[in-house]
Amino acid sequence: MLIGTAYAQAAGGAQGGMDLVGLMPLILLFVLLYFLMIRPQAKRAKEHRAMLAALQKGDEVVTGGGTLGKISNVGEQFVTVEIAPSVEIKVQKTSVQTLLPKGTLKSAGNS
Repeated sequence: MLIGTAYAQAAGGAQGGMDLVGLMPLILLFVLLYFLMIRPQAKRAKEHRAMLAALQKGDEVVTGGGTLGKISNVGEQFVTVEIAPSVEIKVQKTSVQTLLPKGTLKSAGNS
């Protein structure tokens, strides 16, 4: 006969599942992901919500499309932004990206 007899090998040790050492790389990856991505993004979102809640008439802002203007009216969902004398646009409140320091529009108009 060409095929020899096969014998079952005894198990070297009980492999009952993943132990703590096997889970350690997964835990470390999650912790790293949390501190490098999730936490900073949540912090920026919280700051943006606070900035939107504090918007008031006369604030100088930049919208998501890059439009600079001064807020002339604040509503619940929308703000009216004056982008030139007698030219106003209505944008969603969430599209306001940045609150500029007072007087920024005057200095931006000179350049």
